Amino acid sequence: MTAVPGRVRAGRLVMVDIPGPSLDKATAAFLRRHDVRAVCLFRRNLGTESEVCALTRDLRDAMGPGALIGLDQEGGAVVRSTFLPQAPSAMSLGAADSESLAHEVGAAVARGLRALGINWNFAPVLDVNSNPANPVIAERAFGETPQRVARLAGAWMQGSLAEGVACCVKHFPGHGNTHQDSHHALPTVDKPLAELQALELAPFRMLAASAPAIMTAHIVYPQLDPVYPATLSKTILGGLLREQWGYEGVVITDALMMKAVADRWGYDRAAVLAITAGADLVLAQGPVAEQERAIAALEDALDAGTLSTETVASAAARLDALAARFPLHAAEADRYPAEQRRADDGLMHRAWAAGLVALRGALPPRRGLPLRVVVQAGVPSDQVSEAGIDAASVLALFEGFDDVQPWVVDDLATLRWDTMPVDGRYTVLVSTRRDRYGAAAAGWRPALHLVLWNPYQALDVPAPALLAFGHADGARAAVRAWLEGRAAATGSAPPSLAA
Repeated sequence: MTAVPGRVRAGRLVMVDIPGPSLDKATAAFLRRHDVRAVCLFRRNLGTESEVCALTRDLRDAMGPGALIGLDQEGGAVVRSTFLPQAPSAMSLGAADSESLAHEVGAAVARGLRALGINWNFAPVLDVNSNPANPVIAERAFGETPQRVARLAGAWMQGSLAEGVACCVKHFPGHGNTHQDSHHALPTVDKPLAELQALELAPFRMLAASAPAIMTAHIVYPQLDPVYPATLSKTILGGLLREQWGYEGVVITDALMMKAVADRWGYDRAAVLAITAGADLVLAQGPVAEQERAIAALEDALDAGTLSTETVASAAARLDALAARFPLHAAEADRYPAEQRRADDGLMHRAWAAGLVALRGALPPRRGLPLRVVVQAGVPSDQVSEAGIDAASVLALFEGFDDVQPWVVDDLATLRWDTMPVDGRYTVLVSTRRDRYGAAAAGWRPALHLVLWNPYQALDVPAPALLAFGHADGARAAVRAWLEGRAAATGSAPPSLAA
């Protein structure tokens, strides 16, 4: 690597993650040494509220006033800060179908993040969940049609922007019609451009003019580029997004450590390909050695002339503009006063309740009925979503009933319905996991199915169902109110579930 006076340093185009809930000396020195200006936070970085505020202050000191600190605070199960008021998942807001509610929720999410010293949220999701078997999007999408997605995601985004937190719509050109998760494999969406424009691309096209940033998808669209996934494709990023659409906002890659990219191109080559293709910032998570490789590869490409100084300068300028528009304020406790926090928490609870959906004539059980509640003991995090709730939290939903027999299993996928006694109890199956049941559910016949996460599980079990689209405190409060007959389920189901 050669340091060239006046040339933008490669570290300015790399977003990294850090190891723990505080900024250690070695990591601070790494950020300064490479002139890194962007850090992505994860659950492991978020201790107590005061610890997060201290962390973001230290990061700002290390990276300077043009720093960008981001995270995934979509709502639902994809949140990193769990001590802030918990927003509904996108599909819960889709079921409520209120632009004003989506705007309020987006604003409330931003208020909480801004008070922590965070200025960039990797949300909202613009994927159209057109595939009920999708293993990674599902309730993270606002719906199954591009019009609903664009309308509600656009309102959510405007709420966030009004509160001074940048948004990043994702995953361009669209992750809604995949059978694979790009964290583990390289998905393909084999559609011609006309079909992509009518569905996957439509929300991005509709919101491109107002979205300050776009995150790419590690997906191959062979009829657009048969070789590279969108993240690395000059045809898709440089041609379609930059040239044809004229998009001048920031383009950031999804994480290079995801197997879809890392196993095929590696951090170093992928970083150069992404910036050359039209991205401005590569998300290089993982070991420091891999982050160093990405930075070194970019510097070497600049030295060799395979990456032009003009390309790098343009990327840096777009990042500078984003940081200037959404400055990183020092975290201060009084930026989120208790009265406002209580109001935002109340908003989130109302929003979760507005999204409840009853399918197939689902009604709450009568109070006097003896119940059997079937539930999984616990659900670990899959590193994208937070962990599911445990069995005790589920059983608390039924505290208003007199006779409740818990039936707790280690894994619902191994549940055998024929092992339960035939004793006249009203059986409630409660799902706290994300994965679809598939063939494992053959023969399951609950009287009621409470779906507290992935709504498409209702397709696997032919029973009356209540869809909550998530399991945060507001969702659980809404479900309990419905079970006790104190509230109705007024949300509208996605088309594939409404039939």
